[in-house]
Amino acid sequence: MPNSNAIFASLSASDASALRPHLKSVHLESRRILFDVGDVIDSVYFPTSAVVSLVVGLSTGEMVEGAMVGKDSIVGVAAAMDSKLAFTQAIVQLPGDAFVCDASAFKGVAMQSERLLSLLFRHEQAVYAQAQQSTACMAAHDVRSRLCRWLLRARDLSGGDHLAFTQEFLAEMLGVRRTSVTFDAHALQQAGLIKYSRGKIQILNVDGLHEGACECYETVRSQYAKLLGRNRKAHDARSMSGVAHG
Repeated sequence: MPNSNAIFASLSASDASALRPHLKSVHLESRRILFDVGDVIDSVYFPTSAVVSLVVGLSTGEMVEGAMVGKDSIVGVAAAMDSKLAFTQAIVQLPGDAFVCDASAFKGVAMQSERLLSLLFRHEQAVYAQAQQSTACMAAHDVRSRLCRWLLRARDLSGGDHLAFTQEFLAEMLGVRRTSVTFDAHALQQAGLIKYSRGKIQILNVDGLHEGACECYETVRSQYAKLLGRNRKAHDARSMSGVAHG
């Protein structure tokens, strides 16, 4: 259901009704590239269980993650709204479901709603703030605390404790050597926080990861809570009103 996406769930009844006919359910496979740098965005995605990384490529071929988004976000909305090219690559990090909307149809609905436009601006602020936080995190925090933060964020967005990640992919997203990830993942496993095998990580101790994570995890959570706060209350109020009059 579209309402499994927090942004869609926070829309007004009229905005949701206007968008719903344009939504198509899709399953996004791991490593699928939704768009690349320089692409014209023709689709907007509302993830419901898929997790997507917004990454920046370097001339050396390395990739660094700027933001991790999922059921708390929309993918591709900024470029779709102003017809500009994508300046990051969007790659599916964890497979799952999403709803996709034609970018032109999405823009048409958004331009008719001041409330929806306001939400979209705040959403883009939150994604931009997350990217800024990631930059500061890479500069100031050690690999282990960043790894804890990254695993917690992936768990929040996927809704499960089993994450299908290779250490190579983790190293790419964190912008470090694989040996660094191997060392710190082993330390977390020895501490009983995670269990990992080839291509799979199971989170065993969420509280332990919270203790080991850098401050950036809670900062990003707070940013998204502020993003959805007002709209979530309005959505809940409408739902209760509907029950009262049903």
